[in-house]
Amino acid sequence: MNFFEHQEKARKQSRWIIFAFIGVALVIVLAVDLVVMFVFSTQTSLSSGGSQLGLTNMLDPAMWQSNAGLLLGSSALTGGAIGLASLGKIASLRSGGGKVARDMGGVIVTPDTRDPLRRRLYNIVEEIALASGTPVPEVYVMENEPGINAFAAGYTASDAAVAVTQGTLEKLNRAELQGVIAHEFSHIFNGDMRINIRMMGVIFGIMVIAILGRKFLHTSRYRIRSSRDNNGSAIVAIGLVLMIVGYIGLFFARWMKSALSRQREYLADASAVQFTRDPDGISGALKKIAAYSHSSYLKSDSEEVSHMLFGSGYRSLMFSTHPPLEQRISRIEKGFDASDIEQLASKLKKQERVEHVQAEQAAEEQEKKKAKAKGGFFDVEGMFSDIGSPNTERIAAAAMLTASLPSGLSSSAHSLEWAPEVLFYCLLDKDEETRTKQLMIVVQQMGDISERKIQHLIQTHGLITVEQRLPVLEMSFPTLKRRPISDIERIQTTVELLANVDDKIDSFEFLLTRLIKQYLYEAYSPNRTRLHGRKKVKTCIAELTTVMSILAAHGQERSTAQGLQLAQRAFREGMAVVGINHMNLSFKDQWQSDLDQAISALDELTASDKSTLVTALVRTVLDDKQVITEEHEMLRVICALIHVPIPLLNRIEAA
Repeated sequence: MNFFEHQEKARKQSRWIIFAFIGVALVIVLAVDLVVMFVFSTQTSLSSGGSQLGLTNMLDPAMWQSNAGLLLGSSALTGGAIGLASLGKIASLRSGGGKVARDMGGVIVTPDTRDPLRRRLYNIVEEIALASGTPVPEVYVMENEPGINAFAAGYTASDAAVAVTQGTLEKLNRAELQGVIAHEFSHIFNGDMRINIRMMGVIFGIMVIAILGRKFLHTSRYRIRSSRDNNGSAIVAIGLVLMIVGYIGLFFARWMKSALSRQREYLADASAVQFTRDPDGISGALKKIAAYSHSSYLKSDSEEVSHMLFGSGYRSLMFSTHPPLEQRISRIEKGFDASDIEQLASKLKKQERVEHVQAEQAAEEQEKKKAKAKGGFFDVEGMFSDIGSPNTERIAAAAMLTASLPSGLSSSAHSLEWAPEVLFYCLLDKDEETRTKQLMIVVQQMGDISERKIQHLIQTHGLITVEQRLPVLEMSFPTLKRRPISDIERIQTTVELLANVDDKIDSFEFLLTRLIKQYLYEAYSPNRTRLHGRKKVKTCIAELTTVMSILAAHGQERSTAQGLQLAQRAFREGMAVVGINHMNLSFKDQWQSDLDQAISALDELTASDKSTLVTALVRTVLDDKQVITEEHEMLRVICALIHVPIPLLNRIEAA
């Protein structure tokens, strides 16, 4: 199952959750209506001098017809309480994954942290994000949790957050930690995060009925003694039944959550092995949880987020959201023997001290990677399958790429105070006159201090190379998100002015302005983002032609006849993927607005049709068996804007 099939499956599961929730909610509403009618019938019978319960009266159709207003009010109150509670809970999480992480006691890990364990964690998250072509998510540590656990939360990759416990940092080695993080990234790619957020709202909405019943019962417990008639008994009965009905509904809701979550955990484990090509990493993490006597359990109340966690957050036999550890390990490691856990447990105490020393040395790992990012073997056929699952070579390439950056530039990109200037620095033109105009814009928009910072970057590092621009942008994104919204709006305005200073926008300027706009918009409004729509690629031929033409043209030297022929060939190679062989490449110098409109339409394609689209895009780029920087940037921005992460490409040649 590839990235697009996962996304389509996630969408179907999300719809299934909504339908199941509606079904459970209707059953609860019906049960409450029956209770209300029973109590009302009993009260009517007793007040008229009878001694029987209201069951006989309930069988009378006239009773139901005469009390239609009461039933309607009861249904509206019950359904409204469930719906409003669910929507309110989901709305409270609209600020993204960081909100969930902070609610669980998470403390953000900044890129400039000096703690060796947190530095190692951030390096791993950043490497996997860069290798897979997604924004670097926010990273959190739950400092008060000694168990081994982690989770990813958010609506989209742009507002995602990855959180791990302190025990995960201290008890896992680098390979095992990488396996856990790869597991969480698979939840990001497979669309599980959005399902998890909605599941939290669904469970809370159903639980509200039980809470209301419990509160009703608690506040009315003395009424039965103080009341001289039967009103006290009726009130207590209503509260008791509401609580029972609510908990029955909660039982089925938690059962649905557990069943769905267990299957997704198997998928995430398998995806983590594809990420790292190292089954020992994630299986080692699972073995350590077992060896430490299920040390994944959290001290804080984790029931609400239990379906998001890497391992079980609390002990539960009936509603376990995770398969048994032995079964998870057996699926990863075919020769697994349960007796290995006992042997591992006896060795862990001796190994803990050694692993801590290794963690302290992790901060030096990047410095030891001196090889330049000149690219390695370029796997033409493997690129498409790596979407949402970058292999070990791509993760290693990302690590070498980050290591090849000047340490001062990397630190500036990670700095809250310097990140905006790093963006502006990436946009500086090689022409000195144009660059002077750009610096004047910075002074006007951001102030002279900002301009002096850029001058310092120029004097220290020279002008940035084309290969460094994109990774520096993605490294600075999580830091930019932490700035006030007013600063972000000024930064966006400044970026657009810098890009347009010479009245033309190249591929990187287009990429930078669009990605910043989308990433930051989705980070602040994640609940408004749709990853896929309902359109078919056959209904978007004009938009497809526009995108394919622009991409093919950016892959060749357009000023020569040979370059145009190669671009035409690449265009037709891509269009053939969707069964269109009669179209010709059509390219205009002012292509930006056309591309914006085309991408807006193609973003509404279904997941399966986006799979076809990306296949066509990749065929176009790889037609000449090489990827130059300009077309790499264009491919990345097109795919990012249609919410498809493209992994890091190797052997990128300067345009």
